[in-house]
Amino acid sequence: MPKLTLNGNEIEIADGTTVAVAILSSGIDNFRSSVTSESRGPLCGMGICFECRVTINGEKHQTSCTRVAEEGMEIVTGE
Repeated sequence: MPKLTLNGNEIEIADGTTVAVAILSSGIDNFRSSVTSESRGPLCGMGICFECRVTINGEKHQTSCTRVAEEGMEIVTGE
């Protein structure tokens, strides 16, 4: 089971879990805020809408629904 860091907290997830599912499983549903400060999270689940963007390993604006979570990944929501 891979371990990763989500907003500074270490979590453990099942193999093959997407980053979006890892975040949602941790009880977080606000992945980012829109330009008008509205909460955003996964919508399409296939990387087309870009609502689930998060920072992964320091790289901003990564679609979390299309990335499989990996050991040691650092994920930050709300940026």
